[in-house]
Formats: sequence, C-alpha cells, structure tokens
Amino acid sequence: MQASAARCVFRSQSVSLTSRAVNPERVQQTSRGPEIPPSDISAWRAVVRVLRSTAAGTVHSLTSVVFPADCRACGVPLSGFSLLPVCDSCWTDLPMQAGTLCARCGEALAGDLESASGGQAQAQCRLCRAAAPAFEKAVAHGVYSGKLRMLIHLMKYDGLEGLARRLGGLAAEQALAIAELPENLLVAPVPLWGPKRRQRGFNQAELLARGAIAVMRRRRPAMRLKLGAGVLERQRATESQAGLSPHGRRVNVRGAFFVPHPAVVDGRDVLLIDDIYTTGATARACARALRSAGAKSVWVATVARAQREDGLLRADASDAQEPKTEEAIELPMEQDVAFWAGSSQ
Repeated sequence: MQASAARCVFRSQSVSLTSRAVNPERVQQTSRGPEIPPSDISAWRAVVRVLRSTAAGTVHSLTSVVFPADCRACGVPLSGFSLLPVCDSCWTDLPMQAGTLCARCGEALAGDLESASGGQAQAQCRLCRAAAPAFEKAVAHGVYSGKLRMLIHLMKYDGLEGLARRLGGLAAEQALAIAELPENLLVAPVPLWGPKRRQRGFNQAELLARGAIAVMRRRRPAMRLKLGAGVLERQRATESQAGLSPHGRRVNVRGAFFVPHPAVVDGRDVLLIDDIYTTGATARACARALRSAGAKSVWVATVARAQREDGLLRADASDAQEPKTEEAIELPMEQDVAFWAGSSQ
C-alpha cells in the first residue's frame, strides 16, 4: 500500500481528513476504519473549523456567481445572493423628511410657517387649521420620490411582496417616534376594494402593517399590538387616486370606508397603516369611519408622503407606473376640506 500525498476518508457520522503522507506502519486497520495519527487529526480539525466559519460566506459568494442579478432600484449588480433584489446602498439612500412639518398631518410648512399658529413645534398647516382631521397625527418616513417611490412601485406593481416587511419597518420607526403613541394599539391597514385585491393578489397596506408590527414588537416588547386586517372595509369601488385633483380625491373616497364590526374598535386606539399619504383624503376618510365606530383615537403611519411645492403636488418625471399627479387645485383647499369633512357618509 502506497501512502498518498492527500487522503480523505469518509465514514458515517464522522469525517477524517489528512493532508500529509501517512506511514503505513502507523495506520492500524480496525473495525472502525483506519486510524489517523493525532497530529494529522489536529491539523485537519483546524481546517474544518475554518471551513465551517466561512460556510455562509462561501454559499453567499457561489450563489452570486451562479445566480447573478442586478438591483431593481439602481441597476448595480448585487454583490451577493439576496431574497430581495435591492442593494444595501439603495436601502440606506432613503432619507427621512427634513424641515418643519405640520404637527398634525406632516405637511411641509416652508411657505406656510408665518401664518401657522402654536409655535414651530406645534404649527399646523392651513388645511388642518381649517378642518381638523379625525386622526391625532400622521407620520411618514420620507418624501414620495426617488428611490423610495421606486421601491413602493416594485412592491405594488411588480409584485415584490418581500419588500413590504422592510418598508413597513420604516413606517414603524416613525410611529415609535411619536411621544404620545399609546402602548396598546390595534393596527389597521387601509383596505383595498375586493376585486382589486384579487387582481393584485395582495393588499400592500396589510403587508406593510405586518412588517411594522414585527419591528415595533422587536423595538418595544412591552407594546400590545394586534393586527386588524378586517377592521376597515371598502363598501364601494373607487377610482385610482392617481391623477385626481385634491378635490377629486376627497370626493372619490367619500363614504367609501366603513367598520363592519364596531365592537372591535370601540374604545381602542388604532394605528392606520398605508403606503403613501398624498392629500390625506384616504387617511381622513378611514379615520372618520373608525372614530364613528367608537375608536378612542386614530394615528396614521405611512412609508412615504407626497409634499407640496407652491401649493401644488408635483409629479416625479421618472414615474411611469401612475398618471401624473395634479397640476392645479380646483377649489380653495380650506373651503373644500371644510365642506368635505362636514359631509355625511
């Protein structure tokens, strides 16, 4: 028997390896197989420990070569295997909103601060001063543009449902930053009209709500959170809000939402979750329905917030999924919102 330069001997329940020439006289054949010298075993145990410690990294690198992919948001090749086709750089390039925001709805107050009352910290926009919404406060991670808009579109229109968990976490972080947020919350996603949900295959707001709950439970274990997927329902079909004027959006959702089982929300604090806060028509309608059903308070958290420039909602030129948002306001906002908020459902 000639000693080999390298041998691998496999047997059930164990693996013995050697990399050096083995003296045949030192190898004793037994019923358990060949016996490897202690020095050889020690050397190869060290090798095995290194291999085990880098196993995950090895698989990560191999799958990157075998299954190459590009980031769906920026097009840069992904450095490794990921269930979410979005690079780490894009996830970190999602800045939070900056500047002075309305203490009630989160509207930017850059051009409205002089007329706002209550000081900078408690300043409210003219819409909220004219007709206070039924919710206590609405927060959002960032402005609905750039990478954030792209990720929301990938989730909604390209069916990348896995993005919802991480996007929902962004909304959760903003909700947790609310000092007055109750510890016991019923988390209610904004519902989709039945046929539309069946066509899409999922309700993005519900997926976001599940992601938000996961983050909130991890960050604040003392919170008591319950998902209320069926708390709100749409009782009629509505047009897509995209492309409608602010007045059209409010008319479109007027009376569209209701609470089928009021006892579920009676006396409860509710956190309403959605993907985008645009004019606030949907959030206002949902909050009114919840409060009418007996909810103690309603709070709103969204992933993104459409902000105004010079009183108009500006569309992103790169947006190819939805029609361009409104270019003009049909009615004075104070008059229109006051009328709408006082209308019966």
